[in-house]
Amino acid sequence: MHVSLQNLNTVKAKVSEIINKKQLKIDSKIIVVSKTFAFDKIKPLLDHGHIHFGENKIQEAEDKWSDARNIYQNLQLHMIGKLQSNKAKKAINLFDYIHSLDNERLALKLNKYQDELNKNVKFFIQVNLANEIQKSGVSLNLLNDFYNYCTKDLSLNVIGLMCLPPIDSNVNKYFKLLKSNNETLNLKELSIGMSSDYEDAVSNGSTFLRLGTSILGERNVT
Repeated sequence: MHVSLQNLNTVKAKVSEIINKKQLKIDSKIIVVSKTFAFDKIKPLLDHGHIHFGENKIQEAEDKWSDARNIYQNLQLHMIGKLQSNKAKKAINLFDYIHSLDNERLALKLNKYQDELNKNVKFFIQVNLANEIQKSGVSLNLLNDFYNYCTKDLSLNVIGLMCLPPIDSNVNKYFKLLKSNNETLNLKELSIGMSSDYEDAVSNGSTFLRLGTSILGERNVT
Protein backbone atom coordinates (compact mmCIF):
# COMPACT_ATOMS: atom_id res chain seq x y z
CA MET A 1 0.00 0.00 0.00
CA HIS A 2 1.27 3.46 -0.91
CA VAL A 3 2.50 5.45 2.10
CA SER A 4 -0.02 8.25 1.46
CA LEU A 5 -2.85 5.71 1.70
CA GLN A 6 -1.42 4.33 4.91
CA ASN A 7 -1.26 7.85 6.32
CA LEU A 8 -4.81 8.60 5.20
CA ASN A 9 -6.12 5.44 6.85
CA THR A 10 -4.25 6.26 10.06
CA VAL A 11 -5.78 9.74 10.20
CA LYS A 12 -9.25 8.42 9.37
CA ALA A 13 -8.99 5.91 12.21
CA LYS A 14 -7.95 8.62 14.66
CA VAL A 15 -10.78 10.90 13.53
CA SER A 16 -13.32 8.08 13.93
CA GLU A 17 -11.94 7.27 17.38
CA ILE A 18 -12.43 10.87 18.55
CA ILE A 19 -15.93 11.11 17.06
CA ASN A 20 -17.00 7.85 18.69
CA LYS A 21 -15.38 8.61 22.04
CA LYS A 22 -17.02 12.00 22.30
CA GLN A 23 -20.25 10.81 20.65
CA LEU A 24 -20.11 13.64 18.15
CA LYS A 25 -22.75 13.91 15.44
CA ILE A 26 -20.43 15.02 12.68
CA ASP A 27 -18.83 13.69 9.52
CA SER A 28 -15.30 15.08 9.36
CA LYS A 29 -14.17 15.05 5.74
CA ILE A 30 -10.46 15.12 4.97
CA ILE A 31 -9.23 17.60 2.38
CA VAL A 32 -5.81 16.42 1.23
CA VAL A 33 -3.84 19.64 0.72
CA SER A 34 -1.88 18.84 -2.41
CA LYS A 35 -0.15 22.17 -3.02
CA THR A 36 3.44 21.77 -4.32
CA PHE A 37 3.02 18.01 -4.73
CA ALA A 38 3.24 16.50 -8.21
CA PHE A 39 0.24 14.65 -9.59
CA ASP A 40 1.94 11.24 -9.38
CA LYS A 41 2.19 11.71 -5.61
CA ILE A 42 -1.56 12.33 -5.42
CA LYS A 43 -2.73 9.71 -7.93
CA PRO A 44 -2.72 6.74 -5.50
CA LEU A 45 -5.24 8.58 -3.33
CA LEU A 46 -7.44 9.37 -6.34
CA ASP A 47 -7.29 5.79 -7.56
CA HIS A 48 -8.26 4.64 -4.08
CA GLY A 49 -11.39 6.81 -4.28
CA HIS A 50 -10.48 9.85 -2.20
CA ILE A 51 -12.23 12.88 -3.67
CA HIS A 52 -11.45 16.00 -1.58
CA PHE A 53 -8.25 17.91 -2.44
CA GLY A 54 -7.11 21.43 -1.61
CA GLU A 55 -4.91 23.94 -3.41
CA ASN A 56 -3.60 27.39 -2.51
CA LYS A 57 -2.78 28.85 -5.92
CA ILE A 58 -4.92 29.17 -9.02
CA GLN A 59 -2.21 28.53 -11.61
CA GLU A 60 -0.90 25.41 -9.90
CA ALA A 61 -4.42 24.08 -9.51
CA GLU A 62 -5.19 24.67 -13.21
CA ASP A 63 -2.02 22.91 -14.31
CA LYS A 64 -2.52 19.97 -11.97
CA TRP A 65 -6.26 19.34 -12.03
CA SER A 66 -7.78 20.47 -15.34
CA ASP A 67 -7.24 17.13 -17.09
CA ALA A 68 -7.89 15.07 -13.95
CA ARG A 69 -11.47 16.34 -13.79
CA ASN A 70 -12.25 14.41 -16.95
CA ILE A 71 -10.96 11.18 -15.42
CA TYR A 72 -12.11 11.43 -11.81
CA GLN A 73 -15.75 12.43 -12.10
CA ASN A 74 -16.41 12.75 -8.35
CA LEU A 75 -13.42 14.99 -7.68
CA GLN A 76 -14.11 17.89 -5.29
CA LEU A 77 -11.56 20.70 -5.36
CA HIS A 78 -11.15 23.19 -2.52
CA MET A 79 -9.52 26.61 -2.78
CA ILE A 80 -7.98 27.12 0.66
CA GLY A 81 -5.50 29.92 -0.02
CA LYS A 82 -5.81 33.68 -0.30
CA LEU A 83 -7.89 34.52 -3.37
CA GLN A 84 -7.42 37.78 -5.28
CA SER A 85 -10.55 39.23 -6.85
CA ASN A 86 -8.90 39.28 -10.30
CA LYS A 87 -8.68 35.47 -10.12
CA ALA A 88 -12.34 35.05 -9.14
CA LYS A 89 -13.52 33.79 -12.54
CA LYS A 90 -10.82 31.12 -12.73
CA ALA A 91 -11.58 30.08 -9.15
CA ILE A 92 -15.29 29.66 -9.87
CA ASN A 93 -14.53 27.69 -13.00
CA LEU A 94 -12.15 25.28 -11.26
CA PHE A 95 -13.20 24.86 -7.63
CA ASP A 96 -16.22 23.30 -5.93
CA TYR A 97 -15.50 24.91 -2.55
CA ILE A 98 -13.80 28.19 -1.68
CA HIS A 99 -12.66 28.51 1.93
CA SER A 100 -11.20 32.03 1.76
CA LEU A 101 -14.13 34.39 1.18
CA ASP A 102 -13.03 37.47 3.11
CA ASN A 103 -14.10 40.79 1.56
CA GLU A 104 -16.98 42.45 -0.30
CA ARG A 105 -15.08 43.09 -3.53
CA LEU A 106 -14.19 39.42 -3.82
CA ALA A 107 -17.74 38.37 -2.92
CA LEU A 108 -19.16 40.60 -5.66
CA LYS A 109 -16.83 39.15 -8.29
CA LEU A 110 -17.48 35.56 -7.20
CA ASN A 111 -21.22 36.16 -7.35
CA LYS A 112 -20.95 37.66 -10.84
CA TYR A 113 -18.92 34.80 -12.30
CA GLN A 114 -20.96 32.14 -10.55
CA ASP A 115 -24.02 33.45 -12.37
CA GLU A 116 -22.11 33.86 -15.62
CA LEU A 117 -20.73 30.31 -15.54
CA ASN A 118 -23.96 28.84 -14.12
CA LYS A 119 -22.10 27.11 -11.32
CA ASN A 120 -23.05 26.73 -7.65
CA VAL A 121 -19.90 26.88 -5.53
CA LYS A 122 -19.93 26.35 -1.77
CA PHE A 123 -18.25 29.04 0.31
CA PHE A 124 -16.64 29.38 3.72
CA ILE A 125 -16.11 32.84 5.19
CA GLN A 126 -12.58 33.15 6.52
CA VAL A 127 -12.56 34.80 9.94
CA ASN A 128 -9.52 36.53 11.42
CA LEU A 129 -10.26 35.70 15.05
CA ALA A 130 -7.18 37.36 16.55
CA ASN A 131 -7.14 40.34 14.16
CA GLU A 132 -3.67 39.40 12.95
CA ILE A 133 -2.36 41.99 10.50
CA GLN A 134 -0.50 39.42 8.40
CA LYS A 135 -3.57 37.22 7.91
CA SER A 136 -6.65 37.56 5.75
CA GLY A 137 -10.13 37.20 7.12
CA VAL A 138 -13.15 39.09 8.33
CA SER A 139 -13.02 40.51 11.86
CA LEU A 140 -15.56 39.04 14.25
CA ASN A 141 -17.26 42.40 14.75
CA LEU A 142 -17.93 42.59 10.99
CA LEU A 143 -18.91 38.96 10.49
CA ASN A 144 -22.68 39.28 10.74
CA ASP A 145 -22.83 42.18 8.29
CA PHE A 146 -20.53 40.42 5.84
CA TYR A 147 -22.51 37.18 6.07
CA ASN A 148 -25.75 39.06 5.37
CA TYR A 149 -24.15 40.85 2.42
CA CYS A 150 -22.97 37.55 0.90
CA THR A 151 -26.20 35.66 1.40
CA LYS A 152 -28.91 38.31 1.14
CA ASP A 153 -27.52 41.09 -1.04
CA LEU A 154 -25.76 38.50 -3.18
CA SER A 155 -26.64 34.84 -3.71
CA LEU A 156 -23.53 33.11 -2.42
CA ASN A 157 -24.03 29.71 -0.82
CA VAL A 158 -22.14 30.23 2.44
CA ILE A 159 -22.04 26.88 4.22
CA GLY A 160 -19.69 27.64 7.10
CA LEU A 161 -16.77 29.51 8.63
CA MET A 162 -13.02 28.94 8.37
CA CYS A 163 -10.11 30.15 10.46
CA LEU A 164 -6.35 29.85 10.88
CA PRO A 165 -5.58 30.15 14.61
CA PRO A 166 -2.49 32.13 15.64
CA ILE A 167 0.69 30.06 15.61
CA ASP A 168 1.60 28.54 18.98
CA SER A 169 -1.75 29.58 20.41
CA ASN A 170 -4.35 27.75 22.45
CA VAL A 171 -6.12 26.40 19.38
CA ASN A 172 -9.07 25.11 21.39
CA LYS A 173 -9.88 28.66 22.44
CA TYR A 174 -10.11 29.80 18.83
CA PHE A 175 -11.85 26.66 17.57
CA LYS A 176 -14.54 27.03 20.25
CA LEU A 177 -14.97 30.70 19.36
CA LEU A 178 -15.41 29.96 15.66
CA LYS A 179 -17.78 27.08 16.38
CA SER A 180 -19.92 29.37 18.55
CA ASN A 181 -20.19 31.96 15.78
CA ASN A 182 -20.89 29.22 13.25
CA GLU A 183 -23.82 28.04 15.36
CA THR A 184 -25.09 31.60 15.83
CA LEU A 185 -25.32 31.93 12.05
CA ASN A 186 -26.95 28.49 11.89
CA LEU A 187 -24.26 27.18 9.54
CA LYS A 188 -23.71 23.44 9.27
CA GLU A 189 -20.08 23.15 8.12
CA LEU A 190 -16.87 24.15 9.87
CA SER A 191 -13.46 24.33 8.20
CA ILE A 192 -10.88 24.04 10.96
CA GLY A 193 -7.92 21.80 11.60
CA MET A 194 -4.60 21.15 9.90
CA SER A 195 -2.00 18.44 10.37
CA SER A 196 -0.73 19.92 13.65
CA ASP A 197 -4.11 20.36 15.33
CA TYR A 198 -6.72 18.23 13.56
CA GLU A 199 -7.51 16.18 16.67
CA ASP A 200 -8.51 19.33 18.56
CA ALA A 201 -10.46 20.47 15.50
CA VAL A 202 -12.47 17.25 15.36
CA SER A 203 -13.22 17.54 19.08
CA ASN A 204 -14.61 21.01 18.35
CA GLY A 205 -16.89 19.86 15.55
CA SER A 206 -14.83 20.33 12.40
CA THR A 207 -16.53 18.94 9.30
CA PHE A 208 -13.64 19.72 6.92
CA LEU A 209 -10.02 19.06 7.91
CA ARG A 210 -7.30 20.59 5.72
CA LEU A 211 -4.43 18.09 5.94
CA GLY A 212 -1.23 18.08 3.91
CA THR A 213 1.85 16.95 5.81
CA SER A 214 0.09 14.21 7.77
CA ILE A 215 -1.02 12.58 4.51
CA LEU A 216 1.58 13.44 1.87
CA GLY A 217 4.63 14.15 4.01
CA GLU A 218 6.90 17.18 4.23
CA ARG A 219 6.99 19.66 1.38
CA ASN A 220 10.20 20.69 -0.38
CA VAL A 221 8.62 24.00 -1.39
CA THR A 222 6.40 26.27 0.68
